[in-house]
Amino acid sequence: MSKKNTSKCSFCGRAKEDVQILITGVDGYICENCVTQAKQIVDTEVLHLHAKTSSKVQMEKNLKPKAIKEYLDEYVIGQDEAKKVISVAVYNHYKRLNQTVEADDVEIEKSNILMVGKTGTGKTLIVKSIAKLLNVPFTIVDATVFTEAGYVGEDVESILTRLLQVCDYDIDAAQKGIVFIDEIDKISRKGDNPSLTRDIKEGTQQSLLKLIEGTEVLVPPQGGRKHPEQKLLKVDTKNILFLCGGSFDGIDKIISKRLNTSVIGFKNGNAEEETNKENLLSYITHQDVRSYGLIPELLGRLPVLVHLEELDKTALTNILTKPKNALLKQYKKLFALENIAFDMHASAIDFIVDKALEYKLGARGLRSICEAIINDAMYELPSQPNIKEFVVTADYAREKLSKSRIAKLRVA
Repeated sequence: MSKKNTSKCSFCGRAKEDVQILITGVDGYICENCVTQAKQIVDTEVLHLHAKTSSKVQMEKNLKPKAIKEYLDEYVIGQDEAKKVISVAVYNHYKRLNQTVEADDVEIEKSNILMVGKTGTGKTLIVKSIAKLLNVPFTIVDATVFTEAGYVGEDVESILTRLLQVCDYDIDAAQKGIVFIDEIDKISRKGDNPSLTRDIKEGTQQSLLKLIEGTEVLVPPQGGRKHPEQKLLKVDTKNILFLCGGSFDGIDKIISKRLNTSVIGFKNGNAEEETNKENLLSYITHQDVRSYGLIPELLGRLPVLVHLEELDKTALTNILTKPKNALLKQYKKLFALENIAFDMHASAIDFIVDKALEYKLGARGLRSICEAIINDAMYELPSQPNIKEFVVTADYAREKLSKSRIAKLRVA
């Protein structure tokens, strides 16, 4: 009998004719299927080895709440009250991590944060800036993709998978990280009253409870449902700071009802009350969020409630021009790389801000509008070496925006 017929994989026993490739070794053979499985095993074991030899996260030790807020002021315009509350909560959280257990056995609980504010008010930017300042692992996840076990979608444990991936599977670092769960309002149940048949969104909220409160979770390093055979990593979430954010559209009506006022058709002539009508979010309580559809068990694990004010014209103008990373400063740098001096007239800035207010897109709308106006120039000018200056006027901005698809936006 020829050697061709007797050759088989030394691991799985498949004959040569049953596989595509049979690699010859010193004393045996291995097929492509066993090579693939061996690679998966090696990758998983390397992750565990890396996790055991993890390094500690180095955080700024003398960072006080005032210093945190001053840092945020460089990047985030306005929202002073929200920045104060968040600075204190973050400071207390990381002070809690460094506490030593004393005779009185008083254990400080972590202060997870719930941020309520319309789109483009700065929720994500605040959290990103804090994570950058503290030099800790940070990840943003969208609550809308999660479902409870048994339904189509991602398991909530994948939140920790993303956090591990950010810090290169350093478990010790991940256990002191920050997680921002955005669009938390999109998993609200339909009403305050629990139903006998629990809906999927309420089930998702239930799945988040232990994770946010603090528990040991077995995390699939490559994501759960596509790789069921992988070895799980154990992550303790008791020292992970969770911040949840959402726009909570329509919650002003709930607040108004509680305050016995009307959102629409207010004609009292009282200027102070008129102002209060425009800032109903400043009166928000956990009860309002519960009425909106978040379950009380979840709200109990998010003790710090922060509202972000809607941005007015002055705030949007400052966002466009003043922060360290201001949009106009970014465009100046982009054009400077092409040896082109960039400038924008004050009238053009006013036009852009007015459009952002009209479209109700907040700070994010500024970028969309600027891109629509400047995109043609960014396309043409790099090919025209003779042009050394580019100035955006109000007329130019109006003309370019009128030809853009964004001009068709209308507020419902």
